[in-house]
Amino acid sequence: MIKRYIATVEEGENGEGILPLPDEVILELGVKEGDELIWIDNKDGSYTLTKKTEEKTWVLVETVQMFRHRYMVEAPVQNAEYALDTVVMNQAKEFSQLYLGETITSHRVLSEEAALELCDVDNEYIKSWPNEKKLAILFTHENEVSK
Repeated sequence: MIKRYIATVEEGENGEGILPLPDEVILELGVKEGDELIWIDNKDGSYTLTKKTEEKTWVLVETVQMFRHRYMVEAPVQNAEYALDTVVMNQAKEFSQLYLGETITSHRVLSEEAALELCDVDNEYIKSWPNEKKLAILFTHENEVSK
């Protein structure tokens, strides 16, 4: 249902036009001071107002995280290199680790459809979830990022 409102343009202190909008219109448009509005001329003496929104896209960012791991392995004096085999075979207890940072290795823009397809490939266990749930839980939305 299209709602119609009639408003009169008022003249501001500097001669600029001011269009007072009813609170109901402000709430419906979801606008606040400073937002840009798009005026669409309906060619019948009326206009349609919409809030200008930025187009968004999904960007896949791939990274590598690095840690330094240390293992303290007992080995025969004459064959100290046996300790290396113990570590490679995942039989050594971790002695300590240090986070060395994260490096971005690549990034690329994906459509939402392609991003959801990749989500299913990388996370096969949630393939049956609805797309809305995947988008809510695994995708970082701009409004979730502190600025």
